[in-house]
Amino acid sequence: MLRSFAFPLRPSTGFGKIRLFLGFAAAALLLAGAANACAQFGQEETTQVHDASALRPPAGARVAIVEFDDMECPDCARANPLLKEAAARYKIPWIRHDFPLPFHSWSFQAAVYARWFDSKSKTLGNQYRDDVFASQISIFNPGSLRQFTEKFASAHGLALPFEVDPQGKLAALVKADYALGLRIGIEHTPTIWIVTARSKGAPFVEVVDRSRLYQLIDQALHNTASAHKR
Repeated sequence: MLRSFAFPLRPSTGFGKIRLFLGFAAAALLLAGAANACAQFGQEETTQVHDASALRPPAGARVAIVEFDDMECPDCARANPLLKEAAARYKIPWIRHDFPLPFHSWSFQAAVYARWFDSKSKTLGNQYRDDVFASQISIFNPGSLRQFTEKFASAHGLALPFEVDPQGKLAALVKADYALGLRIGIEHTPTIWIVTARSKGAPFVEVVDRSRLYQLIDQALHNTASAHKR
């Protein structure tokens, strides 16, 4: 917040003129600082990783996409089809972790529902996540999420139970993902990495500019292929 300054309109002495000049100079510096802060805030920065143990592809894969997302996050919804397309195009694993933000009203419950569908089949769980992202604008609160989820279950020949997680096991899985994200150092969603095994380059690279996603995957595949030949 900028401080307000009171300047004399007609300084009658040299001292008054100096005060007026200094006041305007201070205000200019504050305005410049505020503009610079806004510019810095607008710049995307990579996550400071504290624990990289989860930033690796699954066994047998050279390259993978690792994502931490929140199903109520609009930017996650924008990223979802791009990541889905990239994983299919390159035939690489896409590891999706839950990171429901505390100020979102229904994202945690959506993650629990997704885990319930995972228990039927991982493909179904991922389809539910994709459909929630695609329909995000029509989901307003936990009640509308429940209605959406019941329709999704019915369309796939399932009846959504009144209590999908009576023992809290699914919620515990979601919380474990969230705790993992905190250990890594995640501060926003989506947070996306391209991770590699036996790479001659960086073992993981955060996707900050999503227009470079394919370029980063190409580089990771090249680096791991080169490392594999040695």
